[in-house]
Amino acid sequence: MTLLARLNLDEVREKLQETGIEGWLLYDFHGINPIARRAVGISGMTTRRWFVWLPAEGEPVAITHRIEQQPFAEFPGTVNVYSRWQELDILVAELVKGKRVAMEYYPGNAVPYLDRVPAGLVRHVEELGGRVVSSADFVSSFASRWTARELEDHREAAEAIAMIAGEVIRYGLARIGSVREGELQQMALDQFEARGLVTNDPPIVAFGANAANPHYEPRQGSDALLEEGQVFLLDLWAGKSLNTVFADQTWMAFAGTTPPEDVLKVWSTVRGARDAVRKLLDERWERREAVTGAELDRAARSVITEAGYGDYFTHRTGHSIDLELHGSGPHLDDFETNDTRKVVEGVGFSIEPGIYLPGRFGVRSEINAVILSGGPEFTPSVIQEDLILPS
Repeated sequence: MTLLARLNLDEVREKLQETGIEGWLLYDFHGINPIARRAVGISGMTTRRWFVWLPAEGEPVAITHRIEQQPFAEFPGTVNVYSRWQELDILVAELVKGKRVAMEYYPGNAVPYLDRVPAGLVRHVEELGGRVVSSADFVSSFASRWTARELEDHREAAEAIAMIAGEVIRYGLARIGSVREGELQQMALDQFEARGLVTNDPPIVAFGANAANPHYEPRQGSDALLEEGQVFLLDLWAGKSLNTVFADQTWMAFAGTTPPEDVLKVWSTVRGARDAVRKLLDERWERREAVTGAELDRAARSVITEAGYGDYFTHRTGHSIDLELHGSGPHLDDFETNDTRKVVEGVGFSIEPGIYLPGRFGVRSEINAVILSGGPEFTPSVIQEDLILPS
């Protein structure tokens, strides 16, 4: 992908003009700002500071070190070069002086996925004459938006993961009393490889009380044996490559033919919370009304709270998904953070409410969503409605 190919520069200029911001200043040093690298499309080695200025009027400008020109060889605009820090200051000041400048900064670090630029640089840009504001809306609208190819990659991965989840769970339920968490984790990894998928971390396989730990990791020698009457949680994520959009799902099973009433109640509550998010997304889309990540989190959380489990839903409802599994777009969150960004066309995210009863069991249901021109699309195509039981 050529530099800035992910961005529609005309749309960026239009949004800058609408918001009264003179430019979006992208910055990176040693990969500290994945948003900037993704938006610009930088893939080569860069060990010096670089900036890309996307102005409300005019063509893009890059500022790069003299020894690192190759990554910017096809930059669609002006490339200004520096060696000394004094030269860099002059070039940045020429761009920002007297202007409102959007950067990957968020007041108070309230949304850390957006707070990628060091505080020292924010202050320095302001010392050079700029007035820094958050680029939050630009990140959602442009940097975290999926391409058509990434959408297709996600769909394919989502269907493959759903099939793998079913196979792993059925295998485990057929071996109650003899299969361990680690064995099923490895089976899932083997299935990823067989189906041409890759992942950055092993899946979560959790039995019984281990499922009450949302980020449980099976460890060799201490992983649990699946026993009769246990809840069985499987959380797995993968993609067609490490450079595309992953799919991320959680499936639930029960090691017995008749789940007890408390397990069924928790499952139905979590499922209801998940579906409350889907319903609100659909309703707002039909009315052409915006919805924020915080509102979607509250929709799920209210269902769980009303059922009496509010204290046991201990994480946000969902995370952004872009080229990072936990991306920089809107999160479904009014719990860990107050994410008031609007869910806009092109962004994707997980929907994964959960209830975790310490020492007993935990239940989570996770699907993914992407906002398309025709409305929200949910993956996988078949969403879990009932606990999976031994056949």
